[in-house]
Amino acid sequence: VGLCMKTLVKHVSPTKVKLTITLGKEELDAAEQVALTKLAHDVKVPGFRKGKVPASVAAKHIDPNLLAQQTADDALSKAVAEAFLAEDIQALERPQVELKKFVPGQEMEFTAESEVLPQIKLGNYKKLGVKPEAVKVTEADVNDILNRMREGMSEKKEVTRKAKDGDEVTIDFVGKKDDIAFDGGTAKDYDLKLGSNSFIPGFEEGIVGKDIGDTFDLKLKFPETYHVADLAGADVVFTTTLKKVHELQLPELDDKFAKKADNRLKTLKELKDDIKNELKAQKEREANDKLKDELVGKLIEVSDIPVPQVLLDDQARSIEQDMTQNLMYQGLTIEQYIANKGFKDRQDWHDKEVVPAAEKRVKAGLVLAELSKVEKVEATADELAEHINLYKQQYANNPEMVKRFDEPEAQRDIANRLLTEKTVDRLVELNA
Repeated sequence: VGLCMKTLVKHVSPTKVKLTITLGKEELDAAEQVALTKLAHDVKVPGFRKGKVPASVAAKHIDPNLLAQQTADDALSKAVAEAFLAEDIQALERPQVELKKFVPGQEMEFTAESEVLPQIKLGNYKKLGVKPEAVKVTEADVNDILNRMREGMSEKKEVTRKAKDGDEVTIDFVGKKDDIAFDGGTAKDYDLKLGSNSFIPGFEEGIVGKDIGDTFDLKLKFPETYHVADLAGADVVFTTTLKKVHELQLPELDDKFAKKADNRLKTLKELKDDIKNELKAQKEREANDKLKDELVGKLIEVSDIPVPQVLLDDQARSIEQDMTQNLMYQGLTIEQYIANKGFKDRQDWHDKEVVPAAEKRVKAGLVLAELSKVEKVEATADELAEHINLYKQQYANNPEMVKRFDEPEAQRDIANRLLTEKTVDRLVELNA
């Protein structure tokens, strides 16, 4: 850094800093040399080929205003980078520069303002007072799974009585809205289990008690939150014909059933134990995820975390994009979602749902980054390689994706994620 460069640092807010930088003759002379070399490329001088004019010769042929402008630009960009580096300030955006004073060849003064990574004051992260949820698997939980397995392995017997809840029926139906058949509302020889709630409310209930051969109209209303916009909340009529009724005969719950369900098992007791262990492992994973979320939430609460606007805006944009895409997969627009959730308009949704979510994400990122520094949490090269390989295996049948995991940006992302996971694990350990 040149001897004459002076930097004055002012913290405008916890997330914003303003540097006042003064340059003297030495820096401006050096910047002028850089500017001359740049401008000499485009100067035409008789006797010299374009781009080969020496700077000293070119100087006489360059507009002094142009030279002063280029010198100022070069001096500015070099000084801003050096000043932020020298003061160890991490800018989160391109600094906004304002020229205050410029005497060519003598002196230059300007300010550079930028949002920066704030100082985070961690609260007492070893005593967050969050305890894991006790995991309990009841007999009712196990029986619920057993019953679903029995239904899956049930045998069908055709009967000639009225349809009952729990039967599997074969039907034809045509759905109409305002007397016009709508897309996806018509089927022939459709098998439906009554009581499965796979159709809109009232449909399955409307078939119960009907005889084989009956044709009848089911006057129904689609739910307000239905994923197809045209049908959400609409009144419709399904003209339905009941063609067959099958009674589902559930297999006996015995050792034979257990063997059929899983050939590694010999007895019903073994099957029940197996289900119980699976459920326990699943509930423990869920409890562990919940504990991590609560610990991070509590850490945010007890720490002092100023939020830079630029990070908040970035995160809000990303949340809006993700949501729009997810809704699109469900056949919904963001406008329908906003209406369904009762927000006044897009701005109302942005202010009340998107911004708070974005703020929480930014705070979590900042507080965990700080914690990883304080606790010296690191991800080793081996761990990173292992993680990258896991991702590659996951996408083994998508060569494009596998290639992407070799890109520096993707690897940086994975490294950040890994470091975050390890930091959260440390937080769990410290609060055990």
